[in-house]
Amino acid sequence: MLDPKLLRESPDLVRAAIVKKHSDVDVDAVIAIDDRWRTLITEVENSRAKQKAANGEMAKLPKGSPEFIAKVQEMKAVSAEVKEKDALLKETEIKWKQALMTLPNLPHESVPEGRFEEDNVVLSHHGDHEAEFPHAVSHWEIHDFEKLFDFGRGAKVTGAGFPFFVGEGSRLVRALLNFFLEENSQKGYTEVSPPIMVNAESATATGQLPDKEGQMYETLEQLYAVPTAEVPLTNFFREEIIDESALPVQRCAYTPCFRREAGSYGKDVRGLNRLHQFDKVELLKWVHPSQSYVELDKLRGDAESLLQKLELPYRVLLMCSGDMGFTQTKQYDLEVWSAGQKRWLEVSSCSNFEAFQARRAQIRYRNAETGKPELLHTLNGSGLAVPRVLAALLENNLQADGRVKLPAALVPYFGKEYVSFSG
Repeated sequence: MLDPKLLRESPDLVRAAIVKKHSDVDVDAVIAIDDRWRTLITEVENSRAKQKAANGEMAKLPKGSPEFIAKVQEMKAVSAEVKEKDALLKETEIKWKQALMTLPNLPHESVPEGRFEEDNVVLSHHGDHEAEFPHAVSHWEIHDFEKLFDFGRGAKVTGAGFPFFVGEGSRLVRALLNFFLEENSQKGYTEVSPPIMVNAESATATGQLPDKEGQMYETLEQLYAVPTAEVPLTNFFREEIIDESALPVQRCAYTPCFRREAGSYGKDVRGLNRLHQFDKVELLKWVHPSQSYVELDKLRGDAESLLQKLELPYRVLLMCSGDMGFTQTKQYDLEVWSAGQKRWLEVSSCSNFEAFQARRAQIRYRNAETGKPELLHTLNGSGLAVPRVLAALLENNLQADGRVKLPAALVPYFGKEYVSFSG
C-alpha cells in the first residue's frame, strides 16, 4: 500500500508513476475519497467537541430549570449529529481503505518505460545458449517421457496441469529441491516450512488480494492455497516489530505452489512449462530501507548462483514498468535457455517491494537511534522454481542414448550421473 502522505503531498508524482506502470486506476477518485475521509474526521471531532461543551454547560445548570431542559434538547440533537457523522465516517473509512488498496506500487526511477514483454531490458547473458545441443528436443518429446512425468493420469485424478512425477522423475524433483534448500541455507537463509494455506488477511498483506483473486484456489472457509511461499513467509512478521540490529532477516522455504493460470494457452502450457501445481523454493528478506537495493542485487546473485552451478545458460532481464507485478517497485527476471524448445523460460523473479507490503502488513523495525518503529522493506525471489529448471536440464543435457546427464553439482543429491527413462 502506498503512503497516503505521498498521495496528498505529491499527487502529480503518483499520477505520473502510475501512468508509467500502465495502470488504469483512477487516482483522482482515490484522492477524492481521501479528502472526504479527512473532512469527516474533522467534522466528527468538531461535533464531539460541541457535545462535550454542551455537556459541561448542562452540568452547571439547575436540574429541571427551563435552561436545563433546553440544553437537554440541544444535547439530544448534538448526540444524534455525532452518531450520524460517526457512522458516515466509519463507512467512508472502509471505502478509503479499499480505494488505497487499488493503487499499485510505484516503479523505481531506474525501471525502464514499457508495457510489453519486448520492452524488458536484457542486462546480461551467462553461458553459451548458442552452443550445440545435438540431441535436444522439447522435453515432452523425449522417448518415454510419460514414464517419469505422467500428465495423462494426473489429468484423470485431478485435471490438466497436475502431473504425477514417477520414479526417477520424482527423485529428480526431490534432488533439485534439496539442492536449492542446501545452497540457500549456506548463503545465510534460515529454512522455514510454512503453511500452504493462508487467510485473506495474509493474501491482502502481500498484494495477492485484491489483485489476483482469479489466480488463486480458494476454500469454502476463505483460505487460499499458496500461489508462492512469499505469502506465508512475508506474513511471519505481520504486525510485529524487529530490532534494527537483526536486519537483514533472510528466510527460504519450499512449498508446492498452486495457480489457476486462467487465460494461459498455446505453446506456453506444453509439458512442464506451466503447471497448476508446482514446487518452488522461495527466498525472502526483510531489510533496512537504506539497504534494500543493495540487498536486491545480493538476492538476485544468490538465485543466479544456483543456475551457474546447474550449468544452465541464462539471461537477466530488468522488467519494464508495465510488465512488472502490481506490488513490485523493481523486478529482475532470470530466464534459462531451453535448447529443445529454442526459447527462454522464466525460472525466477527477484523483486523489491520497498514498504508496500510492510505497510499493509504493519511489519516494522525499531530505529536504534530514535527508539521508534519504522516500516522496513521486503524483497523476495525464486530460488528456484522446479518445473522450467527441470525442463531445461532435460532438454539441454539429453544424450544420444536417451538418458539425461546431470550437472556435477546435482549428482550428490540425485545419487547418480544420469537420469534414465527406460526404467
